[in-house]
Amino acid sequence: MHSIGTASKRSGVHIETIRYYEREGILPPAERTASGRRVYDEDGIARLRFIRHCRELGFAIRDAQALLSLTAAPMPCAEAQLIAQRNLDTVRSKIAELSVMERELSALVDQCGTHDKHCAILNDLFAED
Repeated sequence: MHSIGTASKRSGVHIETIRYYEREGILPPAERTASGRRVYDEDGIARLRFIRHCRELGFAIRDAQALLSLTAAPMPCAEAQLIAQRNLDTVRSKIAELSVMERELSALVDQCGTHDKHCAILNDLFAED
């Protein structure tokens, strides 16, 4: 059994985030020592790593929780694929939005003359659409 600090280090999940996951029901409540301190077994640490990896891939917390619950399902792949596809669609949409932002910011920077009295960037930001 490991303390919350050790579980945090081994899983890469901050202590406050672990507490949050427990409060929100994403993780089952940790076992407690006689003095009331949380302790985690290897399975708990593995669950924390799983959720951290889901979050790094952009999955919403509820989707990470759903994926975690699928690990106990007899044939989880189809449902896991649906959740992952939905997340992939979201990521692709964000990439498209970021590409538009990148082009617009690049154009603003390119038209800026650093010694101009009237800044093209500021003027453009004030302009009506």
